Amino acid sequence: MMPEKLDSLAITSELIRAARALLRWEQRDLALASGVSLPTIKRLEAAPGMLAAQSSTVTALRRAFESAGIEFNNGSGPGVRITPNARSKKARHDRDC
Repeated sequence: MMPEKLDSLAITSELIRAARALLRWEQRDLALASGVSLPTIKRLEAAPGMLAAQSSTVTALRRAFESAGIEFNNGSGPGVRITPNARSKKARHDRDC
């Protein structure tokens, strides 16, 4: 579920990189999970600030992250965190690989 205070179009390249770091995802992993092309992800991450993309692209990225256990929040400022369930799923996955 998307928080009400953080519009899906308000996601920045910094938040995308932070979310990937929490998941230990390469850009290629995000491309596979979201269906957004790797060149597009590289372009979006290279420009600081708000993502210059169609809303459908931003939505696809956000859904991929949220499915993997990332939560976008807007406490004292926009941010990302990994949910406890995602940590346990990742630990099981890493152990099984």
